[in-house]
Amino acid sequence: MSFFISDAMAEGEAAVGAAGSSGAESFMGLIPLVVVFIIFYFLLMRPQIKRAKEHKKLTESVNKGDEVSTSGGILGKVVDVNDNFVTMEIADNVKVKVQRQSIATLLPKGTI
Repeated sequence: MSFFISDAMAEGEAAVGAAGSSGAESFMGLIPLVVVFIIFYFLLMRPQIKRAKEHKKLTESVNKGDEVSTSGGILGKVVDVNDNFVTMEIADNVKVKVQRQSIATLLPKGTI
């Protein structure tokens, strides 16, 4: 039961040595917090940062004539490329202007 309930110490010289905490004990209390942060970084933050870099690279590489799919599910052929917007032809004589960030994937040529 001493694992759940700490032993009571009598006051005196023995109690002073046990009550005083050293720097190593306070450092040991921070180790679980650091381990949790490292696990959080490698399982959540790092993959998200990698995915964001890949998506930015994809949106910057879009050129006229590419076939793309938007995040809303619209398939089309890129007709015009601007800094922030892309004009897509989704059917004959039907053009839609979408933001570059909404492009989800580049499709292989001839998909549409």
